Amino acid sequence: MKAEIHPTFFEEAVVHCLCGNTFTTGSTVAELKTEVCSVCHPFFTGQQRIVDTGGQVERFQKRLHKSGTRPR
Repeated sequence: MKAEIHPTFFEEAVVHCLCGNTFTTGSTVAELKTEVCSVCHPFFTGQQRIVDTGGQVERFQKRLHKSGTRPR
C-alpha cells in the first residue's frame, strides 16, 4: 500500500440533520450536514404515503385478490 495517498479518517465525525438530530459516525469529513436521517425519514417513521396516479394501486390490489395470492 502506498503511504500518504489515503484521506484522513475521522472516527468521531458529527452528523447534523435538519430535524435537529445529531449523531456520530466514521467519515473522511469531520462534520456532515444532511437533510434527512433515519429519525425523520418517512419510510422509517411509518408516515410514508403511496401516491396513486391513475388508480394503479387499486388495479394492482384487484389483480392480487383475483389471483388469490397473498402479499409477503
